[in-house]
Amino acid sequence: MTGKEAIQLYPILLVNFIGTLGFSIVLPFLVFLVRDFGGNAIVYGVLGATYSAFQLIGAPLLGKWSDVYGRKKVLLLSNAGTLVGWILFFIALLLPDQRFSLDTLLFGTLTMSLPILVLFLARAIDGITGGNISVANAYLADISSEKSRSGNFGKMAMSANLGFILGPAIAGILGGTMLGSLLPILAALLFSMFTLIVIGFRLKESKRLSTEILISEEGSIRKVFAQECKPCYKVEKPKLKFQDVFKLKHIFYLLVLYFLIFLGFNIFYASFPSHAVSDLKWSITQLGIFYAILSGIMVFIQGPVLSRALRKFSEEKLVIIGSMILGTNFILLIVSNSYWVYAAVILFAIGNGLMWPSFMSILSKRAGSVLQGSVQGIAGSFGGLASIVGLILGGFLYILIGPITFLISAGVIFVVFVMSFRLLKIKGSD
Repeated sequence: MTGKEAIQLYPILLVNFIGTLGFSIVLPFLVFLVRDFGGNAIVYGVLGATYSAFQLIGAPLLGKWSDVYGRKKVLLLSNAGTLVGWILFFIALLLPDQRFSLDTLLFGTLTMSLPILVLFLARAIDGITGGNISVANAYLADISSEKSRSGNFGKMAMSANLGFILGPAIAGILGGTMLGSLLPILAALLFSMFTLIVIGFRLKESKRLSTEILISEEGSIRKVFAQECKPCYKVEKPKLKFQDVFKLKHIFYLLVLYFLIFLGFNIFYASFPSHAVSDLKWSITQLGIFYAILSGIMVFIQGPVLSRALRKFSEEKLVIIGSMILGTNFILLIVSNSYWVYAAVILFAIGNGLMWPSFMSILSKRAGSVLQGSVQGIAGSFGGLASIVGLILGGFLYILIGPITFLISAGVIFVVFVMSFRLLKIKGSD
């Protein structure tokens, strides 16, 4: 890694760490909040899906804007939306708990309340501006060399997992005070404000805005985005179209894998907190410890373990190995026993720690430089769509079949495992 790359890398890692820290502070007790305000596993899943539904709209647009106007401006916009979301979240906890029944065709009668409705609004605003992850990934791809790309994506995942370690711990400490949930939410709000300061004053723009125009030629997408200097040197911004992304070789296949990975994860994310509360009888502290241990192991895997694994295996092989291990983890979760759950945690951390950074590196390589933000934005939409389906389905299935829901997650990830073998052929055809 060059000195210039390091200077640009650490601020984006800090932004990612602080953003994850703010979110993970709320994660352990969010399911308890929903239950206290009258909701159930379905309401919890739909609340999570609200963010993803609005991100489905916002992420591609923000990704495209980052290609045209630069990553820093879009990151500022995205994190400003997150700050507004946390402010509304804080306000929701101060509102009177007025409950009412809501009849739905799909889920029957659900109990709702005024605070839950404001939480939905908070998640919607955060979601519509929720391009921070995809734009941060595009930023990372901008500053990474071919040699450092996988390692840098591993460091990005490590920074997120460090946030997931500290966040639940902070939640347990702050949530135990007489202010209850208010203090952790206030902490998340302040962390969000600090993120804006870091972006504004420490983050340097990574996207070099072109002073050249694009000319269309017949042939591959690389030729379509060939460059030619105009004699007058007039600055013209590239006119990028979303359909150009799908002209990139193998991108659609990778986006399908992206969708399936998120689908498997989000079925788990919607059902596990309810499983922890209802079947395992865990408290907020125990759930926080679970997330902290999971993230701690993943930090280790995505650091020294991933670095050593990349010396022996290609990124494509690590996606295959990681997805197989990850799918096995979900099978262990059907046993309502804490010892089996923590055995599953180890497999989850190993599988995800090897698979996800490797997959993101493959995707960023295929995206190239011109359409990096657009590809990451559309990938965010594929992930958002998978999150909508997975979170709603996970909550609904858990009410119907309980822990057997985790077998659905396992099945989806095993589909990813089988499909990942094609990555070897794609690499061999280059």
